[in-house]
Amino acid sequence: MTSDDKIRNAFENKDWQEIKVTDSWQIFKIMAEFVDGFEKLAKIGPCVSIFGSARTSNDNKYYKLTEDIARLLTERGYGVISGGGPGIMEAANKGAYEAGGKSVGLNIELPFEQFHNKYIDRDKILEFDYFFVRKVMFMKYSQGYIIMPGGFGTLDEMFEAITLIQTGKIARFPIVLVGSEYWGGLIDWVKEHMLAAKNISPDDMNLFRMVDTAEEAAEHIFRFYNKYVLKPNF
Repeated sequence: MTSDDKIRNAFENKDWQEIKVTDSWQIFKIMAEFVDGFEKLAKIGPCVSIFGSARTSNDNKYYKLTEDIARLLTERGYGVISGGGPGIMEAANKGAYEAGGKSVGLNIELPFEQFHNKYIDRDKILEFDYFFVRKVMFMKYSQGYIIMPGGFGTLDEMFEAITLIQTGKIARFPIVLVGSEYWGGLIDWVKEHMLAAKNISPDDMNLFRMVDTAEEAAEHIFRFYNKYVLKPNF
């Protein structure tokens, strides 16, 4: 079905039979993805999700930086969850896998650019058709979020985490933006426009931290949980 066909189809009235056959049965596929995700991820223990672009090449400085962050996290007992694909996601899984830690991939089926990478533990690969189900898994089973440079999908995941924490829907887990040269302009805009217009509160700016090194990123996670006297092997 082309893009034009999808737009035309959205405006067409559907009869009861079409609704019953397509939309209603879709609920069962959605439920199946939730059940499979809950069953597999409930067993993995504390993990940190690492978000970033699928288009990052393995010679990019942020690819290596992501590997280092994942390694540091796994050395302290945390598992790593990525979107399961190439680029930053691959780097996250590679760093965890090569350090002997848990390496989880939540792969989304797309018509282009997405395939699961080879560094995910075989029993920790999950495949999703629905972005919203996949995002629930990221938010429900992560104890922290590392945001590497990325595109619209990365922004979506970052603001999803910030919004859920801001509104009290999930606990106040640490969120770390890595790369001030990449994220600095966005954060300046948030301060100059969103905060100035009072669309967010000053305390909302404390919901995340921006850093530039792997050590700073990992240490922010460790320091957060040390405050609560929690360890990743509980």
